[in-house]
Amino acid sequence: MRRTTFRRLATTTATLTLTASAFTAHAAPPTPDADADEPIGGADLAEKYPDELLEAMQDDLDVTEDRAVERLDFQAEASVTLDELDDALGDDFAGLWLDTDDDVVYAAVTDQAQVSTVRQAGAKAVTARYALEDLEAWQASLTASLSGVDGVPGTYVDLAENTLVVQVHRGSRGEARQAARAAGVPQRAVTFEVTTEEPRTYQDVVGGNAYYTGGGSRCSVGFAVTTGFVTAGHCGATGATTSQPSGTFAGSVFPGSDMAWVRTAAGNTPVGAVNDYSGGVVEVGGSTQAPVGSQVCRSGSTTGWHCGTIQAYNATVTYPQGSVSGLIRTTVCAEPGDSGGSLLAGDQAQGVTSGGSGSCSTGGTTFFQPVNPILNRYDLTLVTSGGGGGGGEDPACTGSSSTGDGSLNQGGQAVHPDGSYWNQSSAATITACVEGPSTADYDVYLQRWNGSGWSSVAQGTTTSHLDSLTYSASSGYYRVVVHAYAGSGAYTTGITVS
Repeated sequence: MRRTTFRRLATTTATLTLTASAFTAHAAPPTPDADADEPIGGADLAEKYPDELLEAMQDDLDVTEDRAVERLDFQAEASVTLDELDDALGDDFAGLWLDTDDDVVYAAVTDQAQVSTVRQAGAKAVTARYALEDLEAWQASLTASLSGVDGVPGTYVDLAENTLVVQVHRGSRGEARQAARAAGVPQRAVTFEVTTEEPRTYQDVVGGNAYYTGGGSRCSVGFAVTTGFVTAGHCGATGATTSQPSGTFAGSVFPGSDMAWVRTAAGNTPVGAVNDYSGGVVEVGGSTQAPVGSQVCRSGSTTGWHCGTIQAYNATVTYPQGSVSGLIRTTVCAEPGDSGGSLLAGDQAQGVTSGGSGSCSTGGTTFFQPVNPILNRYDLTLVTSGGGGGGGEDPACTGSSSTGDGSLNQGGQAVHPDGSYWNQSSAATITACVEGPSTADYDVYLQRWNGSGWSSVAQGTTTSHLDSLTYSASSGYYRVVVHAYAGSGAYTTGITVS
């Protein structure tokens, strides 16, 4: 997980070039207690995540606020491990999942010789019979073979059990077995799970921020992109019009997938945030995929905020309209009206609500169309809380009134401007950003002197090498801190006071 304390910086190679007189640097803090720093992520650790998100996790997952923060930090680091092992293990990779009760990362391999690679990455190794790419290939073949077979709500890969799970209604198991044989799925690689689930799409009542289609039905905004927003494909066909906000479906796929994007008309401003239905918003920091076992939360106007766990990726679901593949299977509850709404892991966008079964009174299973395939298919840029696309160019670094640069080793931190701080004599908006090496994770913090030490009042802490923050500041003493959370190398900073 992200460290909660860091060593105080003794020396720094950072330099700052002032291009405007936005602030005046001082050589020492304004009180005799010059070394009283609050470690980044220390006493105010919970400020990293929105209150509404933490409250929903406490209600649905029965955890304390501190534990919720720990889990989100743990999941963020596990996402980095997932990418590393997926690349390192290649054909031997059989999946990664989490035990969030004990904060354990499990990774499965088909080759015993790769166990050491898993352990070096900080995960617990599990040997498996089948590679993940084989299970997913069989799943795709089985989906085609199941076409026309009634009573099969869906399929998904169970990573922990290293098996392809086929959900069937009573009386349909025989046909499903025949379909599996016809698809060439090894008998030991498939499990048939009897269920009464009948997934349906959530379209008939508003969910998330409401929008209306030309036919009068309502769905939910998923996440803002620079030209509009993404949502569920079953909400409207390409060319359909929307209102509140006004726009047009510029692309839509359903069934097969359940993805769409709406190009909004002039006058609509995309915002990198999700309505929390408690009078505020949850900011979106990026779209890094969370591992199986991660705890996630969903926003929808019918049922508000609810949380659960990711059970599987690449699940296939059979709706009355047809089969949809590539979905995220979760234990988050939802009800009609939540379609297209937003799924988040911390501040990372995960997907848009597709459909499911059950309710938020009795519990249920809900499926989500992953957001990154939508962004990739239509070449869209996610709008984040920093104002730019996750992992793309960050506008906050463009035209900064003050710029700086330096170099850090992993775990190190540096203070800007020039190792010091400035006196903000009146209320203003402070914007700060950092850009580190493309393979690194650099964070940026804004700190204010509280009379006895430095306290973080705003931060940009996504898993990207780009991070930014914006803060409405009152008068006081401020400084910017850059932290190399993962990776090492040169970086640049930008600070604007307006």
